[in-house]
Amino acid sequence: MHNSTKDVISETPLHELSNALLDWYDVSRRVLPWRAEPGQPVDPYAVWLSEIMLQQTTVKAVRPYFQKFLQTWPCVENLAASDLDDVLKAWAGLGYYSRARNLHACAKHIVEQYNGIFPNTETELLSLPGVGPYTAAAIAAIAFGQPATVVDGNVERVIARLFAVETPLPDAKAELKQLAARLTPKNRPGDYAQATMDLGATICSPKNPSCMICPIRNFCKAHPLGIAAQLPRKRPKPERPVRKGIAFLALREDGKVLLRKRAPKGLLGSMMEVPSTEWREQQPSLEAPTLNKNGPVDTNWVEVPGIVSHTFTHFKLELVVYRSTVSSNATLNDCAQPSTCKWVPQKNVFDEALPSVMKKVLTHGLS
Repeated sequence: MHNSTKDVISETPLHELSNALLDWYDVSRRVLPWRAEPGQPVDPYAVWLSEIMLQQTTVKAVRPYFQKFLQTWPCVENLAASDLDDVLKAWAGLGYYSRARNLHACAKHIVEQYNGIFPNTETELLSLPGVGPYTAAAIAAIAFGQPATVVDGNVERVIARLFAVETPLPDAKAELKQLAARLTPKNRPGDYAQATMDLGATICSPKNPSCMICPIRNFCKAHPLGIAAQLPRKRPKPERPVRKGIAFLALREDGKVLLRKRAPKGLLGSMMEVPSTEWREQQPSLEAPTLNKNGPVDTNWVEVPGIVSHTFTHFKLELVVYRSTVSSNATLNDCAQPSTCKWVPQKNVFDEALPSVMKKVLTHGLS
């Protein structure tokens, strides 16, 4: 951090900065399907749903999912009464599937413990399944007008530039949260939080920030130093390890495809998959005895040319796909018991709760 990060902010009353940002927001706010129009009541359910969906995902990606969820489950009681498999199907493709499981669990908790009414304090919100510090603060501020400090990636970038914080992320997170807390106003905290996020998403962007039209440029320490585009600094990310496996695409003579439900906990929990080996650093043997041992059906497996690649947060995955057509009365092996597997008509297979990697496998294997 440069000497005295307080200089720029302390020279001007804090309310002038927040007022400048709110004045800009009143004119330039983004129109989002979960955002209440000016003067309209805020729906805590919509705020909660959108904030869970927006974790580690873009507004562009979330918009159609949010609208579909709201049409299917208009209120928290509807969502709580739904089947988890239906929620996972609706979530498929959005990623980070533990969010969908927590979303469902949280809806049930709110209905059972709070009679369907969202708690309105950060402390109570933090006790809900799947609600962390950021989400609790966002709901408290936006839905209930509590003076909570909301810090997402956009806000971190704005604060890092405003105070010219040189400490790289993620080391700077606590420092940025403390600095952001100094700026959070008691007046219109929800609008202020959304204004800061909008600023980061539209003007104070990661690359080539539009400093000349920024409503708080005069308060910014990084701008006159010419380092705004370089902040926040980030520690180099370690290279992702590569895991490998085999996916077995079993096609039945009657046109059905074998899918298996993954274990409830862990990566892609409760999602549907093309049966596959465990994903490990070493590629499993591709010899026939091993294929039959690991495959869901005893058959002559034929390799589909090419490799399916997919990048998760912490590792890269490479899958070799083997395909075979089997009889309609084929017997499943131990790894594909009826309790976790089902035969799905090929025309309906993409309607299942499939993560993106499995959609890739099916597209590759069925082509």
